Amino acid sequence: MSALGFPTVGVVGGGQLARMMAPPAVGLGVRLLVLAADPDDSACAVAPSRPGRHDDLTALLDLAGASDVVTFDHEHVPQEALQRMVADGAVVRPAPAALRHAQDKLHMRRALTDLGLPVPAWAEVHDVAALRAFAAEHGGRAVLKTPRGGYDGKGVLVVGSGSGSTSSDGDGADEGVEDRWATAAAWFDRAGGTPLLAEELVPFVRELAVLVARSPSGQVALWPVAQTLQVDGVCREVVAPAPGLDEDLAGAAATTAATIAGALDVTGVMAVEGFEVAVPGGTPRFVVNELAMRPHNSGHWTIDGSTTSQFEQHLRAVLDLPLGDVRARAPWTVMVNVLGGDHPDLYASYLHVMAHDPGVKVHLYGKAVRPGRKVGHVTVHGDDLDDLLERARHAAGYICGTITS
Repeated sequence: MSALGFPTVGVVGGGQLARMMAPPAVGLGVRLLVLAADPDDSACAVAPSRPGRHDDLTALLDLAGASDVVTFDHEHVPQEALQRMVADGAVVRPAPAALRHAQDKLHMRRALTDLGLPVPAWAEVHDVAALRAFAAEHGGRAVLKTPRGGYDGKGVLVVGSGSGSTSSDGDGADEGVEDRWATAAAWFDRAGGTPLLAEELVPFVRELAVLVARSPSGQVALWPVAQTLQVDGVCREVVAPAPGLDEDLAGAAATTAATIAGALDVTGVMAVEGFEVAVPGGTPRFVVNELAMRPHNSGHWTIDGSTTSQFEQHLRAVLDLPLGDVRARAPWTVMVNVLGGDHPDLYASYLHVMAHDPGVKVHLYGKAVRPGRKVGHVTVHGDDLDDLLERARHAAGYICGTITS
């Protein structure tokens, strides 16, 4: 606690999510303290930082000792370290038991199944034979996932007959059918007997995301359900609210997210990524795919498009402050990610975009450009969705160099 009585929030990880917590922290009058593995990490340019990796117990305990509450830029902190921090008196939010559901996909699938919530058919599998048997029971195709460590399409493999690229494909998207089975075998070898997760390949209409915030006092707030577009396992763009979304489906998605947050005792912002699945002659279904217990790419639109951004709300929630208003500022908000390519001079193109379209908000993360790497995003909000999509896509494309005029 500072001399003025305002708290310090320790953030494990120095990436762009920690970086985007800095502006609302200033507005709330709280202090951020970031644990960063590299002094060039994105958040180090905008917030005080201490050196240390997320798996360095000494560094984690040092961060906790200097903070009133500890939260996360990512979910990769080992459970043993989290438990030790709590045993030593640290306030960790979300708590280790909740965070485990975002760290371990098998643990998450078991919990959601026990709650009776809609998830893809799934199974623990230990070898290719079990995976082939599962695929045979589900139309000849399946999705193989590593339970831990996967993100942005990594650790996700579609196998089976005709397993060509889909919008949710991850590793091995360009491999042939037999090559994918060979890749699956290699994954089992690397797992060394640890089970992997097999899921049915869901025939979805589109992908949706629900952001929910929950405080220790039990207050809950949900933003409008958003539509996400994934390309090669990486989020390309988000539209909020999801266009043409059935009201009953929107209600079911929101109820599912609120139920998960309460049942798992989540504190902070959680993203529930899922699928809209058509039901012949009935209301479409919302099926849960992934959970992220931190601010999430699908919620970046809230920085400019909502009264309270996901980053401010996350700080409010972990500090048990009253949650903010989550209403949208305009009928539509579009967010498009800026992905690195062969164009390293982001500043020159960023200046052009700002002059060309003053209504576009540009957010760059201070990261070196690498092909496919998320280096920023743009948002624009207003009344005309087609116009917003065109403007946001043009701005993102111009900054990364795929559009030159």
